[in-house]
Amino acid sequence: MEGMRRDDALWAVACFAGGLVLLAAHAYPHRATPAYLLVGPLLVSCLGVAVRRSSPMAALWLGLVAIVADGFLGPSMGTILVFTDNLYAAVRYGPARLGKWMLGITSVFAVVGGTAAWFFSRDLSLLAVAVVQLGLIGVTPVSTGMIIKQLHDRAESERSRAEQVARLAELDRQAAVDSERARMARELHDMIANHFSAIAIQSTAVLSRKDLNAEAVRNVMESIRENSVQGMAEMRTMIGLLRQDGEEAEATRRRVAEVEDLAERAREAGLEVRFRVDGDARDLPASVDLAGYRIVQESLTNALKHGGKVADLVIGYRPGLLTLTVDNPVDGAGRALPGAGAGLIGMRERAVLVGGSIEAGPHDDGWRVRAELPTGEIS
Repeated sequence: MEGMRRDDALWAVACFAGGLVLLAAHAYPHRATPAYLLVGPLLVSCLGVAVRRSSPMAALWLGLVAIVADGFLGPSMGTILVFTDNLYAAVRYGPARLGKWMLGITSVFAVVGGTAAWFFSRDLSLLAVAVVQLGLIGVTPVSTGMIIKQLHDRAESERSRAEQVARLAELDRQAAVDSERARMARELHDMIANHFSAIAIQSTAVLSRKDLNAEAVRNVMESIRENSVQGMAEMRTMIGLLRQDGEEAEATRRRVAEVEDLAERAREAGLEVRFRVDGDARDLPASVDLAGYRIVQESLTNALKHGGKVADLVIGYRPGLLTLTVDNPVDGAGRALPGAGAGLIGMRERAVLVGGSIEAGPHDDGWRVRAELPTGEIS
């Protein structure tokens, strides 16, 4: 703002210098009034130029005072020209409603002034000349100020809208990043927790029991190795998906049809899983397939960590719906394995993302996880 005021002051000095040049060139009607008196109105109007942006209403009043005084003394071309800038600045930088008032006043003044010139001279051509001249002095700068102000306001509105769009785009980007982070966290948790839980339980059993023979220890160690290898393989698959562009590859997608493998790994870790399919198995949407697989995986992991020695797993195929039910008794002693509760949160998030629902809680002296996931078929 300070730079703008400095520019206005320089512009005022330039206008005053130009006005002096016009006075020196006798650009005014010759009267008995000394020419140097015309410098006063010129200076007043130039003061209005100096405050045109910092105080546009003051510029207007200074211009009016100058033009009235100049009219009595001259008038002079320099003061008239500077006065047009006073009018323009008042409309351009002044209150929003001022332009309409000023346009009406200057238009009426041009018509009345032209009519008065014709009335006193009885010369019809003078009427047109006076109206045009007064219009150029008053109506033109006011109209120009209104147009420029409107364009500026529109540009400001577009700039503000562009900033809002940019902010919304940034919020969308951040939401996408947060959603992707949450998805990655769910995938990593579900992939690793199942394998590591089985490894922890089996290794604890080997360390806590001294009566195991070599063959039993070998079987447990083979199961631990299998869980480790599968966990590493899934981790490599996840890293590969994160590095590639595009959607998740079909070949790497987990399916509900593969939950038998989850049940087998849980059996190897010491959990008796009674698996049953209710209904005719069918192809499912990719999102439902993955959500169902991960929900079963997390449910069996929780049963392995906190439940008893048995779990009932039922996969139900209904018209337009997939149901997943895992029941297991609760071992009061538990398995003494740590948990942060992220698994239950992840299961709920997966169900909600595909438009389904999930319930997890105590049931018949045990624990039940039941999920219902819509498959989109017309029932």
